[in-house]
Amino acid sequence: MQQIQSWVTERLPVSGRQLRELTNEPVPYHMKRWWFALGGTPAYLFVVQIVTGILLAFYYEASPSGAYDSVRYITHEANYGWFVRSLHKWAATLMIAAVILHQMRVYFTGGYRKPREINWMVGMCLLLCTLMLGFTGYSLVFEQLSYWGATVGANIADSVPLVGGLFKSMLLAGDSYNERTLSRFFVIHAAILPVAMTGLIFLHITIIRLQGVTEFRFKDEPQGKPEHFNFYPDHLYTELILGLVLMIVLTSLAILLPAELGPRADPLTTPEIIKPEWFFYVAFRWLKLFSATVAVLSMGLVVFTMFAWPFVDSWIRRRTRYQEASVWIGIAAVALIIGLTVWEAAVAH
Repeated sequence: MQQIQSWVTERLPVSGRQLRELTNEPVPYHMKRWWFALGGTPAYLFVVQIVTGILLAFYYEASPSGAYDSVRYITHEANYGWFVRSLHKWAATLMIAAVILHQMRVYFTGGYRKPREINWMVGMCLLLCTLMLGFTGYSLVFEQLSYWGATVGANIADSVPLVGGLFKSMLLAGDSYNERTLSRFFVIHAAILPVAMTGLIFLHITIIRLQGVTEFRFKDEPQGKPEHFNFYPDHLYTELILGLVLMIVLTSLAILLPAELGPRADPLTTPEIIKPEWFFYVAFRWLKLFSATVAVLSMGLVVFTMFAWPFVDSWIRRRTRYQEASVWIGIAAVALIIGLTVWEAAVAH
């Protein structure tokens, strides 16, 4: 072992002490609370998505003639295919939920304020990419609902003034759903979005390392406690525990509630009710309340406002006496989102 260590050290002259110093940065004590460690959860689930996605890609055929049969083969015939597909589905669901919860935590704790405005916008980009991953992945199955869901999504994009037609054409690889659409979805889902998310995650972590983590002090914390603790091993152990819990949860969900396969897509038969995935319930309900153009423009305005919120919050705090108005605005927004989601979920599908 000493000879091996000497061989490696001669070619990679970095000692264990140097590695510990490089990675062992002080972590604020409030990160002991697990809900402040949610940032690592989406990253872990993203790795699960990549691994299971690669395994599924070995059998998946991105064409209207073969997509459904390849998914059926994965689900019913390939060894442990049903388990891998179920892991992929539930990891996607939990990843979307984790990114939303992490963004909410950052919002309600003011973690987007100066000088962290850029990282908030990077986080918003990650949220949108995660939602797009969910949409494109749902569309690849080529079930009846996923086919028409993709069609409805393209028509919604078409409602955007000026550039809507271009968005629809880029999404569907044409003016309507055709034999090239699934391959376009597959490239977006399996190549473009994962590469974009990997770059954004790297940028996100880099900015955090440069700026440090926002520090908080709580009234119920014991007096005389240290303000920081080491990343290794304390915080690393916290992340490992969260990862192990997620492995247990994912495995349980995959076994108890495995991914199902609906009827094959039929372009000639429009379903009476088209049901999106749960994370699009709020948008689907919003579209039912207003005309397509008004709904799309208003949703675009909301997304733009979320990106620009650090500057909006700064203006509110500078020009008014309502220093924590963002908290109450956030509570109202979350209540509205939950209300619209539950409303759409309660409708018979």
